[in-house]
Amino acid sequence: MRNRLNQILDVILPPLIAITGALLIGAVMLMLLGANPIQGYLALLEGAFGSTNALADTVVKATPLLLVGLGICIAFRANVINIGGEGQMILGALSATALGMALPTAPGWMMIPAALIVGFIAGGVWGGIAGYLKARFNVNEILTTIMMNAIAVQLMNMLLRGPMIDTLQKGAARIPQTPRLPEIFYLPRLAPTRLHLGALIAVILAFLVYFFLWRTTTGYRIRAVGLNTYASRYAGISVEWNIVLALLLSGAFSGLAGAVQVYGVNHFMITDGTAAGFTGSAGFNGIVAALFGQLHPIGTIPASFFFGALLVGANKLQRVTQVPAALLTALNGLVVVFVVSSEIWRRQRARRRAIQQVEVKEASS
Repeated sequence: MRNRLNQILDVILPPLIAITGALLIGAVMLMLLGANPIQGYLALLEGAFGSTNALADTVVKATPLLLVGLGICIAFRANVINIGGEGQMILGALSATALGMALPTAPGWMMIPAALIVGFIAGGVWGGIAGYLKARFNVNEILTTIMMNAIAVQLMNMLLRGPMIDTLQKGAARIPQTPRLPEIFYLPRLAPTRLHLGALIAVILAFLVYFFLWRTTTGYRIRAVGLNTYASRYAGISVEWNIVLALLLSGAFSGLAGAVQVYGVNHFMITDGTAAGFTGSAGFNGIVAALFGQLHPIGTIPASFFFGALLVGANKLQRVTQVPAALLTALNGLVVVFVVSSEIWRRQRARRRAIQQVEVKEASS
């Protein structure tokens, strides 16, 4: 009974500590800027949950975080780190958009699933490249995924200023953007909100990823490789293949997030020269959401919802308190710091408990 209680506390306490610590320091920062922290946090809650549209926007903002986070859960379980969610989202979005542009008269019931599958595959290919380099040449996957983010951004800039640009724009200086997709290609929405089918797809996929990791042989092998590569290789598991597979699947979910963003929210692509102009930094925030959810697919669902609420509510917090936008970035960064710190605390607590159990057994024997 006591062990079960400790397991529950290990799941619940770290995120609670992270949220509390970040909000307390954020409150101090608000006071230093001359704002009322209580008023600011109430505005944040109202901005995220104060109306049906606000709640829908929170879920919409959480959807790409959840999809990216699911991929991160798979990669981290194999003990590889995917920092390339931004680039993988872009590749998925570009591929899905190109498909829609190439087949503008296709029926929506066929185009929507086809575009999502194409985005999934494109992101997987982009992530799989880093996985192959890691498995074949032992190239650090952190470096390759970050560098491939930059490649993806430049590829997006080139395509949106050239082959994929909207040629119907008037004027000499054309905006680097694609044509708007036909309305029949839009993901179904819950009118009159912006909530689209992609949110439901993401939640269903979270349960499927859980089943994959904990109820299939392939998922077991991925987790085994992450726990101990030497023991896995001795048991006949292909460490190299499972590393490639983990990063491939991780990239695929990020690519799907990009496709969902285009077909569910934006309905076209536009660039300001950076990745964040399209992704909204979901490729990085998805990592934090996965860590916040204890790298568990089901835990990533409420974690993504929390960060979605933070991102949506922060806009109203800024309007009400008139604080600089940099404070909102700092608040998000504080949550990241406390999430990582609480995870270290959880591991140390689990290690001390394991040592105590060994000592008790030795004393009793």
